[in-house]
Amino acid sequence: MGAEAETGQEKQGAEKPRPNSITPAQFLSWKRQKDADASARKAEAERKRAEDIASGAVQMNGRELFLHEPWVFDDARL
Repeated sequence: MGAEAETGQEKQGAEKPRPNSITPAQFLSWKRQKDADASARKAEAERKRAEDIASGAVQMNGRELFLHEPWVFDDARL
């Protein structure tokens, strides 16, 4: 008797659509928008960091220093 009641509830639950369900197309649209926003924020942060380094407002980290002034790390010049 318990198994029959469970299958009846499963069927009833499967027929009702969830109120917050989204379609795959809606999800992909949201995902593209989210990725575009993240990419724009990252590009803006990189641009601002480059401007701050150029103006001398902040110091370069090791990677930035190596990329912009590799001669600093050349041991052959010593």
